Amino acid sequence: MRDARGRILLARRTQGRDLAGLWEFPGGKHEPEETPAAALRRELREELGIEAEVGDALIRVPQAYPHKRLRLDVYAIRAWKGPLRGLEGQALAWVPVHKLADYPMPPADIPVVAALTQPAYYLVTPSPGDDDTAWLSAFERALDGGIRRVQLRAPDCAPDRWRRLASQAAALADRAGAQVLVNADPELARQLGVGVHLRAAQLSQLRTRPLAADLPVAASCHDADDLAAAQALGCDFAVLGTVAPTPSHPQGPVLGWSGFESLREQVSLPLYAIGGLGPDDFATARHHGGQGIAAIRAFWPAD
Repeated sequence: MRDARGRILLARRTQGRDLAGLWEFPGGKHEPEETPAAALRRELREELGIEAEVGDALIRVPQAYPHKRLRLDVYAIRAWKGPLRGLEGQALAWVPVHKLADYPMPPADIPVVAALTQPAYYLVTPSPGDDDTAWLSAFERALDGGIRRVQLRAPDCAPDRWRRLASQAAALADRAGAQVLVNADPELARQLGVGVHLRAAQLSQLRTRPLAADLPVAASCHDADDLAAAQALGCDFAVLGTVAPTPSHPQGPVLGWSGFESLREQVSLPLYAIGGLGPDDFATARHHGGQGIAAIRAFWPAD
């Protein structure tokens, strides 16, 4: 729910409930015969005293708690009628979008904040090949096309050449307002003042978060152990896959969407789905709790 200033409504869980004192998006449980949208209208009537018009789905978050499992269906509210008030004694707060992450929330609500505030697509750059100018030109076109989160990755590039290219790419991204993370190299990330994207193998080698809190840290994950390690390390988000077969690994192991969702519910990290996916899969990713799609080919401009 947004007010005229674009602020989003949060409600504080009352004493005597699970996770009391934490802030959440208003709503509640649906009965067996109800659709999620009908249940939301009823819950908002009972909790806030309003008649709400339910809009588009935002994300569907599966979450496992020690004593229960749930799926949180999240919708935008187009409009409502009636004076809004906390009928159950709950505190209410209208929060600017950029401050949502400052409010302590239950694990299931954290991916919702990411869905509202963070990019839906995560570009992983391909190898620059032999032509730095062409690679930088394609990178700039990707930014012009709307990419706002990028992992700079070039596993077969000589170190000195890569530092130069990464520096140039980071400058282009900064001008476009895009967030940059370099693959697997915290020291280069610190030198450039950007984030780092850790390989799965690095997660077990680190005991503390490799960058300060103002620089993003992400990780590639393939199983529950990877995800648990990424969350314990304080990663801001992760990439999980492979979800579907890819041209480079057509016979490799895949999670499928059911496997992605079963792993999704074990952590509260925002998760990008990767592996044989593109923009057309975004709605499916959100339906299974994903932040969005990470890819190379799908987001890298063709020559």
